[in-house]
Amino acid sequence: MGIFIQILLNSLEIGGIYALAALGIILIYRTSNTQNYAQGTISMFNAFVATYIFAFLFNKENKFAWVAAILGMASALVVGMLVDRVVISRATKVHPVSKQIITLGLIMIFLGMAPMIFGTDPMPFPKFIYGSHTILGATISYSAILNILIGIVIMVVLFYMLQKSKWGLSVRATASNEVVARMMGIPTPLITMASWAIAAALGTLAAIMLAPATSVNLSMMDGVQVIALMACVLGGFQTFHGPVVAAYIIGFASNLITYYVSSVWSDSILYILILIVILFMPNGLFGKKVVKKV
Repeated sequence: MGIFIQILLNSLEIGGIYALAALGIILIYRTSNTQNYAQGTISMFNAFVATYIFAFLFNKENKFAWVAAILGMASALVVGMLVDRVVISRATKVHPVSKQIITLGLIMIFLGMAPMIFGTDPMPFPKFIYGSHTILGATISYSAILNILIGIVIMVVLFYMLQKSKWGLSVRATASNEVVARMMGIPTPLITMASWAIAAALGTLAAIMLAPATSVNLSMMDGVQVIALMACVLGGFQTFHGPVVAAYIIGFASNLITYYVSSVWSDSILYILILIVILFMPNGLFGKKVVKKV
């Protein structure tokens, strides 16, 4: 029982990281009609910003890690807005596939800028809180508990805003039909810009949550980006909540397969299982078939 609880708690932590990245991807997809392949790279860049601030402005004092993380997310908001205003908003008339290629170009830009600005060496980022606690025979660190709570709270707040606030109504209207939303007076360019900014901040938070377990480096978010995209496919691109739920499912399934089946073949088995689900449910677990009337 203790082992299962341990797997569940670990899955909630890593699933929250995947879910934050997936929610950023789906926000951009629904408002900009493009898959953002640069989500992980943008997140990595701003995680470097947070770590650089922590190391050189706060002299690696752990009590200021919170401030550095907030400043890193603030820089992500600015970067997201700049990417939309300078690049994406100028490509409104291009084919959606061309937009995807543009995001691939953004990967090269941020991968080139990061080592030029921050260097090539990995940089450590501390945990926000230290210590551990035992729950039903499973040991979990206070940092992991904090990560779980932060992920859940942020996603609950965002989903509440999407359903209840004027901003959420504008996002849902833009996602449903941008042309009609614009005709109804909704400032769709601002909605799109806000989506890119929020997505960048969510990805940066995911990177900062992951950083203490690894380090801040150029490839830190590569695996998260892949899993987040898979979560969007598995959950369905037609909903906001589908990819988030799918991210937690993937996190739990991955840990379960790793422990009970094979740690070597866990990724391959997971990908095969996801492929089987998509073969029978091509729109994802929560997606629905879109019918266009002529």
